[in-house]
Amino acid sequence: MADYMILLPSQPKVISEEGESGVFEIEGLYPGYGHTLGNSLRRIILSSLPGVAITSVKIAGVNHEFTVLEGVKEDVVTILLNLKKIRMRFTTDEPQTLYLKIKGLSAQAGERVVRASDLEVPGQVTILTPDEIIATITGKNTVLDMEIKAEKGLGFMPKEMIEKSRVDIGAIALDGIFTPIRRASYEVENMRVGDRTDFNKLKMFIETDGTISPSSALSSAIGIMINQLKAIVGFREDEPVAEEKEIRENRDSVAKPTVDPEVLKTRMESLDISSRTRSALSLANIRTVGGLARKKEKDLLEIDGLGVKGIQEIKKALGEFGITLK
Repeated sequence: MADYMILLPSQPKVISEEGESGVFEIEGLYPGYGHTLGNSLRRIILSSLPGVAITSVKIAGVNHEFTVLEGVKEDVVTILLNLKKIRMRFTTDEPQTLYLKIKGLSAQAGERVVRASDLEVPGQVTILTPDEIIATITGKNTVLDMEIKAEKGLGFMPKEMIEKSRVDIGAIALDGIFTPIRRASYEVENMRVGDRTDFNKLKMFIETDGTISPSSALSSAIGIMINQLKAIVGFREDEPVAEEKEIRENRDSVAKPTVDPEVLKTRMESLDISSRTRSALSLANIRTVGGLARKKEKDLLEIDGLGVKGIQEIKKALGEFGITLK
């Protein structure tokens, strides 16, 4: 009897990994699977790994990005582009505020270069690119005063989306370049397995920004792919017959405790959730526990700015009242 099982590939092998760059190899892939896995992993690596980015900036005396500061060589647009290049690491999931206040020049200096190392940062933040130039001060009486907000996120988020829910009045929103990956590519070569010479060898090339190692990036991407596929395994399983579904629904309705109506009137401000999650719910016109309890998890996931972490916060907060999502 013929064997129609598809052979499994080898474990990823480290060809080289130095600092922020790494090359990895997976051998023994069934013909065509090199591009199937290579393209999928590359897309996950570029779009789905968490990182930190600056998302908004307040600059004293600046109302919009198309401004020129007196005594500063760069215009505001250039300063914002320089801020985007700064890479950092958080030890917390909460947004952090960084400060910069530089006052003029010393008597001997012709100009002063302001770098990322001049930023005042909380203890949960580590600047990984301290030599990155922010601006150049040329005036003796110039004061460069900034309040910078940085936060964790996935992949890339355009500033239009950030402006909707995350930017304070007077702040300038920036595109959120959260991905810790600078480059990711792959190559596929043919190789021999048994009598066949058309099996694939996949080579992955990964360069990070230093906040994550290349091998960790590849490992995380593989884990994400596996979890996504696990979620859809068994999609052909038979649905329970109507009688079984009715019994189950009745059982669940009996087991569900009665909730005090006063609890359902509780405002979002009283819940132990992050300001980011609260803001996303407010923009979706969800302002009470009752309004939240009527939502399904899939409905909440469709709200801008509310991800899996936010759903977990909501479930935990509702659980303190003995309430679950619909």
